[in-house]
Amino acid sequence: MEKLTVIKVGGKIVEEEATLNRLLDDFASIEGYKVLVHGGGRSATKLAARLGIESKMVNGRRITDAETLKVVTMVYGGLVNKNIVAGLQARGVNALGLTGADMDVIRSVKRPVKEVDYGFVGDVEQVNLPFLADLIHKGIVPVMAPLTHDGHGHLLNTNADTIAGETAKALASQFDVTLVFCFEKKGVLRDENDDNSVIPQITPEAFEQYVADGVIQGGMIPKLENAFQALDAGVSEVVITLAAAIGEEGGTHIVKK
Repeated sequence: MEKLTVIKVGGKIVEEEATLNRLLDDFASIEGYKVLVHGGGRSATKLAARLGIESKMVNGRRITDAETLKVVTMVYGGLVNKNIVAGLQARGVNALGLTGADMDVIRSVKRPVKEVDYGFVGDVEQVNLPFLADLIHKGIVPVMAPLTHDGHGHLLNTNADTIAGETAKALASQFDVTLVFCFEKKGVLRDENDDNSVIPQITPEAFEQYVADGVIQGGMIPKLENAFQALDAGVSEVVITLAAAIGEEGGTHIVKK
């Protein structure tokens, strides 16, 4: 199987010129087939504030009302996405910016209202594997914004980690996929106050032990649960590392055994 790398980067990295340029250089130098998935939350929050729209967050997740949806569409699908595409084209990478609505590439269902009404937020239902794989085989590099659609004309704000995970899972049937989550730390840390205490490898058994011992806690638990789900769905390897360390040997490698 041909190798394919799916890289997810947070908004913080792609929203600042210096870190964006470093990322684009590193991403451009990755060999073989690749996909980039990006966030953009800080820019969305800033623009919303300038437009007098209040940003509401619950547990770090954005509540997306109708006005907020307009802002995230402009920022994620427009400004941030096209900046990345232009930067990659300048580096000889034939990038194509996509939201889930483009070519029906990712379809979602609006998240049902339970304790919280997240508004226009989508949970991924299907990834259009034939179209995406066809683009990749043609040498095109998809740059995916965190927006999907429901097939009934509505765009939906969708978590970028989820888009990266679901895209990697879908592509794993046709490629040997490595999924890389770029993080503000060098990897999963044994001691959160020591940036050099990176755990180099985590198996399912080790994960359970780290959680039981309180080494891994909070928001890192769902991140790693998603990583193991990706491995179960056929992804070869999941790496959590620093954006500036893409293509290097470091970081935390999540493996099945």
